[in-house]
Amino acid sequence: MVICTTVPGAQIDASGITTQADSDGRFVMGFDRDAPSQALISISMGPTIARFGLDVAPRAYQVTSVSGLPKATIDPPAEALARIEADAALKRQAFDSNNQIARGFEEAFRWPLDDVRITSPWGATRMLNGKSQRPHFGIDLGAARGTPIYAPASGFVVLAEPDMHFEGGMVAIDHGQGLITTYLHQSALAVEVGQRVTPGTLIGYVGSKGRATGPHLCWRMRWRGRNLDPSLRVQSA
Repeated sequence: MVICTTVPGAQIDASGITTQADSDGRFVMGFDRDAPSQALISISMGPTIARFGLDVAPRAYQVTSVSGLPKATIDPPAEALARIEADAALKRQAFDSNNQIARGFEEAFRWPLDDVRITSPWGATRMLNGKSQRPHFGIDLGAARGTPIYAPASGFVVLAEPDMHFEGGMVAIDHGQGLITTYLHQSALAVEVGQRVTPGTLIGYVGSKGRATGPHLCWRMRWRGRNLDPSLRVQSA
């Protein structure tokens, strides 16, 4: 994730994704796991266009294996498909959020748990119940069931579902500029859609609902369809 400043209201193309600077000229862009080594950025204001490139550093990813997951979360039965599609529609709506008021993207992010124990790194290639799956676009934080989960930065809750098929209890927060963070496998939620949160606001409790073998928090970040590593935002703050 990169925070930039340019002319207020400028149009930006961040390697194929368009966005716009806010009234202060601030905008966010991000690059995902398989981004090319060179990102091409263009900024336009009327007839004036500026173009530049950013180097994207390579990164090595681990291979992890998880066994004992609920079979229905790996090979969903036919009767679960309608629920899965309904969940997907709710997630698409949340990920399309672009709150014009939220400015949490500018803040120094905190970890969503007070005690941080990483049990699975972001971006790892995964074997689940012996089957190869897409990379894991979350960072897993181990914790006891019922451990409080806190908002890492200001924003507005755009999804609060207590029991999704894959994600279990899930909350999504819009931090502005299309930057969305999500919190999976919760045992219970403490927020509702539309609620404004600030750093440290209680949003829910660690659980093991959905695709999980035990209690933990899966923390994710997205920007306009790209999956980002939220822990880098904490380390760079």
